[in-house]
Parts: sequence; structure tokens; C-alpha cells
Amino acid sequence: MPEKPLSYGKKNILKRSDEELLALYNSSGKTDYFGELYNRYIPLLYGVCLKYLHDADRAQDAVMQLFENLLPKVSTYEIAVFRTWIYSVSKNHCLQILRKENKEIPVDFSANSMESYEVLHLLSEDEEDNERTEALKNCMEKLPEAQRISITHFFIDEMSYADIVESTGYTLSRVKSYIQNGKRNLKICIEKHTT
Repeated sequence: MPEKPLSYGKKNILKRSDEELLALYNSSGKTDYFGELYNRYIPLLYGVCLKYLHDADRAQDAVMQLFENLLPKVSTYEIAVFRTWIYSVSKNHCLQILRKENKEIPVDFSANSMESYEVLHLLSEDEEDNERTEALKNCMEKLPEAQRISITHFFIDEMSYADIVESTGYTLSRVKSYIQNGKRNLKICIEKHTT
């Protein structure tokens, strides 16, 4: 009996949810599934890349490069909501490009990034405030190991989420959680030691 066409034809692929396409790709390895899923988000990814790279051609190149990078390893990630995950991955991809070129990275002054800046500022070991620097060192030592490793990689080593996943073996959701919880724990601990 001849093999049935991929997912019973193109029309059927288009009807599949993101989660179904991802599961089908992970189980079969057939690129049509991931290709369709990725195509749905090209406008979003292009917008993200354009925001960070400020150049239409470079943004297009980054979107294509991201597809090529993800295709062989997307099945190794734990992805709860594809849209959220791909947005985060594309942003980190662009930041990585900018870091490699030593270009200035556009800053988003949301509350979350301001909190990140505060942690980053502390981690830069500014000698002006020895009390806070000492508090930070003590508080870093008190963090659970996974949080300490993730915080160090993200803020000091300037690694992307994907790089941390690759380096540590933690899942993407765990890395995000360790960084978020680590920042919160550091902030609470430092406030206790400096007030």
C-alpha cells in the first residue's frame, strides 16, 4: 500500500494547531511540519529581528538563520507555548548577533528589564558601593546551585537562554525559571543585608 501523503495533504497540515505540528515533527522528523509551523511566525520573527537589527536584509537573514539553527535541535526543547518560545528564541538570537558584533543593544525600559539592569549593575562589581557588592557576593553563594549557575551564565557570561540550555542540560523553561527566581531571591537577600 503506498504511503499516505504527509498528514493527508497540505490542507490538513494548515488546519493543525501549533502543538500538533510540533508533536508531528518531533515524532516523524519530517521538515514539512516544522516548516509550516515556522512559516506561521515569520512575520512576528521578522518584526522582532527588525526591531533589534535595524536593517531589513539583516532581519531577513536572521529569520532564515534561526530556522536553519532550530530545525535540527527544536525537538530537544521543552516547549509549552510555541509562540512565546519562538519569540524569546528570536530575541535572544538577535541579541547574540549584536553581542558578537559588539554593537549597542537596544534597551527595553520595562519593569522586568529595569530589574535585570539592577542585577547586572550589581554583578559588574562597581567598587563605589562596597556594602552592596559584598552583599551580592554573599547572596550569590546562598542561591540554589541551578539559580546561581543560570544567573552567572546570563548576566556575567552574557549567554543566551539557548546557550545556557546547551551548556547546562537544563530545559529552556527551567533556565527561565532559575533566572527569574534567582533575580528575585538576590534582590530580597541584598535588601536584607543593606538596610
